[in-house]
Amino acid sequence: MKPTDYAILSKRQLSENVYMMRIHAPYIAAERKPGQFILLSVDESYGERIPLTIADADVAEGSITIIFQKVGFTTTQLAAMEVGDHLAAVLGPLGQPTHVSKVGTVVCVGGGIGVAPMHPIAKAFKAAGNRLICILGARNKDLVILEDEIRAFADEVIVCTDDGSAGRKALVTAPLKEFCEQAPRPDLSIAIGPPIMMKFCAETVRPYGVPLIVSLNTIMVDGTGMCGGCRVTVGGETKFVCVDGPEFDGLKVDFDGMMKRLQAYRPQEQRMAAGGGDHQCRMMAQAEKLEKK
Repeated sequence: MKPTDYAILSKRQLSENVYMMRIHAPYIAAERKPGQFILLSVDESYGERIPLTIADADVAEGSITIIFQKVGFTTTQLAAMEVGDHLAAVLGPLGQPTHVSKVGTVVCVGGGIGVAPMHPIAKAFKAAGNRLICILGARNKDLVILEDEIRAFADEVIVCTDDGSAGRKALVTAPLKEFCEQAPRPDLSIAIGPPIMMKFCAETVRPYGVPLIVSLNTIMVDGTGMCGGCRVTVGGETKFVCVDGPEFDGLKVDFDGMMKRLQAYRPQEQRMAAGGGDHQCRMMAQAEKLEKK
């Protein structure tokens, strides 16, 4: 391993608790495609790995860009790191890349931190010659991310906030429904964000026959499909997000089952957060996760 591998090259805070980092990972940068992700470890002494979408890549520099929200123990550790620090490990690119083609009009919906994985996918569909509409949702104006970057290539951008402090005071499903009611209807829709948002996007487009792709972010451990932690039900069949996904037909995903599984390890996560730097506490929580699977 070269001494610069997995070094943090830049760090930028995008909004409250949301950070962007460029990481030196030349082999991943060279192979990465839109829609793929990495598994990242911060601490060599504690092996928790978290999945993060590759938001961008610079092959010449040998870097990948990640965007993450500080919500748990590991992301809090990651947010505390600075330029020049090194990550313990970065595994990727993982998952199936987005199938990008020229289909006509594509509507991309990003909710909160979901705008980050949406960005490279939307950019790829625009580069393929599609008319691109992007809907960005957040609780308030301070939490809207990547708006300028997306406006640079999208044909139309609509911002929705819960409190109306930026753009429209509306849920992202409101403009999505309006586009579905127009003639001609969108040829494809893509939704990435909280599971409940993606579920309601699916119910919004379903009556109009507009296809929907969703990118799922589930519990993951090994990233190879062996542990089964990331399993979801799609069209009545069991799929593994890390190898079969992360993208699926949003009209076939069992979102209720997925959301129930995401809550399965909440007690352990709370214990990890309360334990802080207590390595034994964190290892116990990780062991309990694996035992339940």
